[in-house]
Amino acid sequence: MFKIINECKKARIGLLEVNGKKIETPFFMPVNTKMSPKLISIKDVHNIGYKAVICNSFVLYLDPGVEFIKKHGGMHKFMNFNDFIFTDSGGFQMIMNFENKRSDKGVQFINPVNGDKHFVTPESAVKFQNDLGADCLMCLDDLPKHGANKKEVIESLKRTHLWAERCKKDHDGKGLLFGIIQGSIFPDLRKESAKFMDSLDFDGISIGGLCIGEKKEKMFEMTKICVDNVSRNRPLYLMGVGSPEDILKTVDLGVDIFDSRFPAQIARHESLFTKKGRINIDNKKFKNDFNPIQEDCKCEACKHFSKAYLYHLVKIKEPLSQRLMTLHNLQFIQDLMENIRTSIKENRFEEFKNEFFKNYKT
Repeated sequence: MFKIINECKKARIGLLEVNGKKIETPFFMPVNTKMSPKLISIKDVHNIGYKAVICNSFVLYLDPGVEFIKKHGGMHKFMNFNDFIFTDSGGFQMIMNFENKRSDKGVQFINPVNGDKHFVTPESAVKFQNDLGADCLMCLDDLPKHGANKKEVIESLKRTHLWAERCKKDHDGKGLLFGIIQGSIFPDLRKESAKFMDSLDFDGISIGGLCIGEKKEKMFEMTKICVDNVSRNRPLYLMGVGSPEDILKTVDLGVDIFDSRFPAQIARHESLFTKKGRINIDNKKFKNDFNPIQEDCKCEACKHFSKAYLYHLVKIKEPLSQRLMTLHNLQFIQDLMENIRTSIKENRFEEFKNEFFKNYKT
């Protein structure tokens, strides 16, 4: 299922395999919550080179419904994507606009659209994901809100661990099941959770509850604690991280898998990645800049248009601008991941990382 190919200190390249599909790590997944990326198509995602996306099983359970998707061949067939599909169990919705009540039995969500109540258990969360046809499933976890005190986090951690045991027991093995480490920003709780999840021998382990408002230094500290307290024979997935600098720093810590709405989200706000750092294309200085966003970028925006043209599209509020900028940012991250994998294969990751940060201004 997971084989390590080469390592540069903690940074490593591996091969993840399930259901006849193979993908090299480290890799990044665009967020595909409702089986559709925003402003672009799943075919665009495929053409950029991505071989994995993440969908949200609870959101799909609400609409169009798990049974509907299952009846029509599962997620892969329904949205015509034949590579890896990860699913989030719904834990993240606990800190979003889905009001809820939590207990050891499970969590009660309230559909923000119509007010209907839905009770999700660890067992039903696994069943949703299996029925949807996910290749990699997440355990239902109890995600504490940013700023929760230690007593609250301890309570949520007990529940996360209880639910993880139940998910593991109920999983039938169709896809790979990932346990999720929680513990907020408390080092002792992160260590405890990492060791507990490791003891359950999941197919993969996720690091949850970070990049939700804590300082970057804390995110890196908690990530390192998690990596240092799990076995290294399975993939490690850092949920919700998607900036180039954060990806590089956490690959260096030993992380294998990433997902985030960040690259696409900031593109919709005119912020673009370049090798020299982020730029805001609505800045007036680009009005007469007839160079592409990035000279060596393969995306549609860079191959065919200038920064001046994108500036013009933004100023006239043309929706095409958001599509082109989304394509660019996702291409940038995909190219970054390819370069990371190559540098690890060639035992020069440290050199690549240092060179990147020499040029990339945050």
